[in-house]
Amino acid sequence: MPFAVYVLGLAVFAQGTSEFMLSGLLSGIAADLGVSLSAAGLLTSAFAIGMVVGAPLMALAGRNWPRRRALLLFLAVFIAVHVVGALTPHYGVLLATRFVGALANAGFWAVALSTAVAMVPDRLKGRATAVVVGGVTIACVVGVPAGAVLGERWGWRSAFWAVAVVSLPAVLAVLRSIPGGRGTGVAAAPVPVRDELRALTGPLLRPVLLTMALVQGATFCAFSYLEPLLTREAGLGAEWVPVGLALFGAGAFAGVTVAGRFADARPVAVVGTGMAALALGWAALALAAGSPVSALVLVPLLGLFAFGTGTALITRVLGLAPGAPTLAGAFSTTAFNLGAAVGPWAGGLALDDGFGYRAPVWVSALLMVLALFVAATTTAKGRRPRAGERRPSGTRL
Repeated sequence: MPFAVYVLGLAVFAQGTSEFMLSGLLSGIAADLGVSLSAAGLLTSAFAIGMVVGAPLMALAGRNWPRRRALLLFLAVFIAVHVVGALTPHYGVLLATRFVGALANAGFWAVALSTAVAMVPDRLKGRATAVVVGGVTIACVVGVPAGAVLGERWGWRSAFWAVAVVSLPAVLAVLRSIPGGRGTGVAAAPVPVRDELRALTGPLLRPVLLTMALVQGATFCAFSYLEPLLTREAGLGAEWVPVGLALFGAGAFAGVTVAGRFADARPVAVVGTGMAALALGWAALALAAGSPVSALVLVPLLGLFAFGTGTALITRVLGLAPGAPTLAGAFSTTAFNLGAAVGPWAGGLALDDGFGYRAPVWVSALLMVLALFVAATTTAKGRRPRAGERRPSGTRL
């Protein structure tokens, strides 16, 4: 595996810490800025919406740039908005910085995925994807719990400062390790946008992207409100929040590692097993959340299946869209974060309606049932080709 692929994973670690760390800071942000817990949860949704909008737009804007230049620009903007977020006393400004930061993060993700996959042969594409996504899981294991500890001791703003500081080595690493030209294993002349869009809007990809959005919606819905679930429902002290976040991240890292090894050879089995386990797992957590031991046992298992399934779905999209080297990663990022936007919003609605702190987890279980329905419907259609037609390979999820 080229060293540059691991560099991209390092940069994603810093950005993933920012994306996920609010799950351990919501109460502090809400109290400091004088907003409700659900309003604080919308900061996660704002980040996800920025990722949804930014992934295709930033990928298109930077498709003619040398990849190193694009990656450095996105990282610079990301660092700047975290400095502003750490300084502002206004909720509206903080909300805006989350959106702008997400635009930069989305651009980085789209370029990073396409760059990593272009650097390796076909048999290693799943592993290259897993290395990049693995940066997010390491963020869950190390960065997010560390952010929760910082927030508990020195306030939530210290976590934003920490993200800005941790991102600086990523700038240096990208500068030294990523080739300066467009090359990185792909043709210098980009594929026409119309051809890329045609490859991405076909009937094979639409259900995979929808499934990815639903799976990530379930993940972010429950994860965004994990802190109040552990402290106010399971009865654990605030000191247990970083432990819970680290357990989720450890499970996520294991899931990405497993998916990276098997997603290329057996994508349908990895995705199907993971989705079924998540539907049952979120329901089990909602039922057992009152028991601290049960909650802490289920959290890492859910992290494992959530990120293992998500990684396999990203690999699936990249494999089904070889004709879209720029936008395949962007569409994967959009689907991933469309779920991340809808999930916390739906969980916040359930909280505001007075259904309790377990409500977001029940919403996650419902989203997984919908994802299974989409996958089952697509599989059934794939098994019934029209008379005289051969079923195209890759139709099934």
